Amino acid sequence: MEPAMKNFFLFLSQNKALNQAAKKWGLRFGASRFVAGETIKDAITKVRELNKQGLSCTLDHLGEFIFSREEAIESADYCIKTLDAIHEAGVDSNLSLKMTSLGLDIDLELCKSNMRRILDTAKKYGNFVRIDMEDYSHCQVTLDILRELREEYDNVGTVIQAYLYRAEQDIEDLKGVPLRLVKGAYKESPEVAYPEKKDVDENYKKIIKQHLLNKSYAAIASHDDQIIAYTKQLVKEHNIPNTQFEFQMLYGIRTQSQVDLAREGYKMRVYVPYGNDWYGYFMRRLAERPANVAFVVKGMVSK
Repeated sequence: MEPAMKNFFLFLSQNKALNQAAKKWGLRFGASRFVAGETIKDAITKVRELNKQGLSCTLDHLGEFIFSREEAIESADYCIKTLDAIHEAGVDSNLSLKMTSLGLDIDLELCKSNMRRILDTAKKYGNFVRIDMEDYSHCQVTLDILRELREEYDNVGTVIQAYLYRAEQDIEDLKGVPLRLVKGAYKESPEVAYPEKKDVDENYKKIIKQHLLNKSYAAIASHDDQIIAYTKQLVKEHNIPNTQFEFQMLYGIRTQSQVDLAREGYKMRVYVPYGNDWYGYFMRRLAERPANVAFVVKGMVSK
């Protein structure tokens, strides 16, 4: 039942018509648990609350279905406004973004131009930008653009997904680049990704160890207690300083665990999405855990 449910929600996440309808619904039916609000003001308020609990953040203005140059430029402008707001509010937050929202599928040069505008702003404020990894079809082009940008900027990194067979080689190629390491949340072919969870978990541990022993900065983005315990033991065994890594979790998920990690002295960063283009992100959160679906159904019944 669980794999079928996961596939169902991943299928829905790609539905453009439902995405357009979701923008009209607003953050109903439980989405507000996983999305911090629709405006920059909403997001900054949430970040400030999280900072008070000892948690760092990364803000992501959600946007996946971009159909024109104008929309891509508008999305980039919003990323810049987000960096401005972070600086003006004096909160502890980086910026995360998806390059498809900046025109990656429309015009490669437009996307790179938008990225440079964003990185120039982040550099001015001494801030960091994380390029989120998307599905496999965007993996190579994302890494190609990252390598080009890293020749000009040191305040940009990306994400490596452990379920991809190529992850280990990508980690080696990106030695020295700050990376967020994740299991992976898209539905991929067994030709490019491990189909079994146990294999994904083992590869995840392998790339965490590989990147840390390469003396590179790693963001371990997981809600899995076994992965968190593995990382704690690994850094202890190899005398890896806490300044070389951080834990990351999603806004609205395992909130007490986030606070507990911060209290233990680890850097804990919360991925905080916001905006009205929340539908695809929300569907993937439902696909990840049946408990998330149960929460939403409960919320709908109680209204």
